[in-house]
Order: sequence, then structure tokens, then C-alpha cells
Amino acid sequence: MHKAGFVNILGSPNVGKSTLMNRLVGEKLSIITSKKQTTRHRIKGIVNGDDYQIVFSDTPGVLKPSYKLHENMMEMVSTAITDADVILLVTDIYEKETAHKETLERIQNHSAPVLVLVNKVDQSTDDEKLLKTVENWKTLIPRAEILPMSALHGLSTDFIMPKIISLLPEGPAFFDKEELTDKPMRFFVSEIIREKIFENYAKEIPYSTEVEIEHYKDKENIVEIRAIIYVSRSSQKPILIGHQGSKLKKVGTEARKDLEAFVDKQVFLDLFVKVDKDWRDKDGELKKFGYQ
Repeated sequence: MHKAGFVNILGSPNVGKSTLMNRLVGEKLSIITSKKQTTRHRIKGIVNGDDYQIVFSDTPGVLKPSYKLHENMMEMVSTAITDADVILLVTDIYEKETAHKETLERIQNHSAPVLVLVNKVDQSTDDEKLLKTVENWKTLIPRAEILPMSALHGLSTDFIMPKIISLLPEGPAFFDKEELTDKPMRFFVSEIIREKIFENYAKEIPYSTEVEIEHYKDKENIVEIRAIIYVSRSSQKPILIGHQGSKLKKVGTEARKDLEAFVDKQVFLDLFVKVDKDWRDKDGELKKFGYQ
């Protein structure tokens, strides 16, 4: 008997979905920052055993759309709910309900089994508050199993995998057993660069940028990469570059170090900044960046 299924990770922004995804898959596939709405794509991570295949999906945090970009992100969430064989709804000790009511309603009405994972329990010693949180989610989704945990520190996460495997439907593998993800290398390169932008800039800048890998050449001893960072306003370009290029150089240095660890080879990284006005609301640009 072989089991296989889509196990989709859903929840509000910044509750720890990407941290959980990376821990369960055993590789850093999703970028992680302290800022909300870091994840913009549906990222699949594949875990294989002799008699099972789990296709995890990290999804964007649920929100009320302000741009067409957000609408496309929410479409990814909607699709992830539709095709889920098991739903992992990630919340935390601070949240009483998801940030998007309609998403919660769809999960409540879905037939797939649900695990509600109450994250960040390491940040509180108030057992009574935790108990109330668990009871609240049991009321919201009566069929769900509730599991307090800490994705960052691995607290109680060991219980998740056996539970998922027990819930998987029977069936053949969806992907080759050697596959780790369905995303190409260029995607992860752009995500690593975008992670460094989120870490080094404040306010609107990270949310106004997108990264395109214009050139990727894997040579014998080095990987050559040329990337374009797009901003949505002309006034944002000098902020991103910084005085005499200092800010952009810092982003490039940090990204290059992570890229070298990711590809296990020396990396030459060249970064450019261009203005693409209001790219978050343009169908053509969103399609180019992989959101449609």
C-alpha cells in the first residue's frame, strides 16, 4: 500500500507557515523574515518515504487584497484549499481567528482533515491562555485536531509527520521520488535575493520590489547570476541603491553568501535596479513574475 497527497499549509501572515514548511521538508525552500507577507508564491516541498509521498505547499498569508498581486496570491491560497488532501492551518498563541474570514469559512466547509497548529508556544508560559486558545479553535473547527507547537524550536513538531502520514489517502506518487520541489533554480535564486531586501529595508520598499533572474549560467567552478530588482516608484530606486551603492552592495554580499551555500559553489552575483511603475497592478508583469 502506497499513500500520497497534498498537505497544504494555510494561515495568516507571519504565524510561522514558512518556518514549519522548512522544518517538515528538511530544507530551506521558503524564505523567512520577521516582516509580514514575505511569501508570495505557492511553494511545494516533497517528502518521500518507501510507502508514501507528501507534497507540502507553503502558501501566502491570507489577507484582504490591496493590489492585483494580492488577488493572485489569494488565488493560490484558494487553489491550495481546493486540492488539499490534508490541511495544516497554522495559527499562533496571539491569534483568535485567521486574518481572512472567507478563508476560514472555506476550511470549515472543506471535507479534508484539518490539523490546527498553534505556533509560538515558546513565547508564553501562560498555560491558561494556551488552553483557551485550543478551546477557541476547537469551537471554530470541531473536526480539527489541535496541536500546540514551536516551529522555530521544533517543539512538538515530531508528532506532525506521523499524524500526516496516517491521514494521507492511498495512491501513487505525484512526483518522482528524487524530487524535492517543483520550482526551478532561478525561482530560489530570486527568493534568496528578495529575502535580503526584506531584511535590509523598512516600510514600503520590500513590498514594492520584485526580482527577475536575467542570466543564470552554471559553469564548472562558478555560477554566474545577473538579477534585476524592480521597484514600483522612481523615488524608491535611490533608496534601494543607497549612498554610492552601499545598500545594494550589502544586499548583494548577503545574498551571494546564501546562494553559495544553496548551490554549493562559488557565485558571481550582479544586481541592477529598474523602475517598473505599479507592477503590482499589471496583469502582464504579474504573469512575467510567475503570479498568473
